[in-house]
Amino acid sequence: MKPGSVILDMAVEQGGNCALSEPGRTVTKHNVHIIGVPNLPATVPADSSALYARNLIDFLKLVFDKEGRFAVNLDDDIVAACLMCTGGEIKRKAA
Repeated sequence: MKPGSVILDMAVEQGGNCALSEPGRTVTKHNVHIIGVPNLPATVPADSSALYARNLIDFLKLVFDKEGRFAVNLDDDIVAACLMCTGGEIKRKAA
């Protein structure tokens, strides 16, 4: 692997997929970083919740004007893509 590459060994608790992984440690071997985080799924919820909250806040900023009033800006690509209906007209069908 190229120097500076990163390996995330998601099976480190069961013996790993990389012979150089060390459970519970991030090591550098041959200029390659090898992450051996046990129980990786347990570390994801806090990050994914924070990311989701940030996405919601950023979206709400697009649909409220500077005075805090709800304002759908159809010129904004993201708002237009999320709009399901307006003025009694269906813009897109739910999947």
